[in-house]
Amino acid sequence: MLEWITSPDAWLVLITLSALEIILGIDNIIFLAILVSKLPVHLRDKGRILGLLFAMLTRILLLFSLFWVMKLTKPLFSIYFGDLTNLNGALFSFFYFAFFIGPISESTHFWGEISGRDLVLFFGGLFLIIKSIKELKESILHKEEENLNIKISSKLWVVVAEIAIIDIVFSLDSVITAVGIAQNIEIMVLAVILAVLVMLFASKPIAIFVDRYPSIKILALAFLVLIGVVLVCESIDLHIDKAYIYVAMFFALSVQILNIMAQKNAK
Repeated sequence: MLEWITSPDAWLVLITLSALEIILGIDNIIFLAILVSKLPVHLRDKGRILGLLFAMLTRILLLFSLFWVMKLTKPLFSIYFGDLTNLNGALFSFFYFAFFIGPISESTHFWGEISGRDLVLFFGGLFLIIKSIKELKESILHKEEENLNIKISSKLWVVVAEIAIIDIVFSLDSVITAVGIAQNIEIMVLAVILAVLVMLFASKPIAIFVDRYPSIKILALAFLVLIGVVLVCESIDLHIDKAYIYVAMFFALSVQILNIMAQKNAK
């Protein structure tokens, strides 16, 4: 069971998977930082730790559900878009969707296959867009919580639940990739644990930094809206390389940090 410990290839796979989990966890850390900032100061560390622990648990459960996870990439149903080469077909495809269970006819040219993964990415991306826009509105308008009578403990668990839910969306692709790369479940689980530990140490300074500078928080929320759009696009097979978004956001973040430094020096 633990024969992989003596295999150099297994250790290389472990390092690769851990790095993959950490890189793909950047989105999650930013989302976590935004949500935790809404908690009272004395509960933020608790919310951060519980959120990441539940996120780790959901990833491990996904890994142990290998058969189910791999089936998520298989089409559940198909959507007929019509003949897009003419105006009538385009209008038809806009107003009419026909769902069929079973194999797709080779003679049909404009079918879209919808899998479980697509549905998770679509609704997860939609949730991320709506949640981020709501947070953006509150940040710009300096709007306080509408219901001040909500129990603090209830609010804590709402934040933890939201972190765990969105982590499923963020980690789905990395889990499927891990299943394809690694042969041992032990390596996959260990990679997830190592990645979450790194995120645990990195999340607090990032959360403090985001909370201290409102402009950075707005930039982070805009980044999450973009990620949500990318997830929705991926669900309908419109693939957008996340590297472009990361580079653009890194550039915007660098400019904003320089602006903050300039303002401090001017005082």
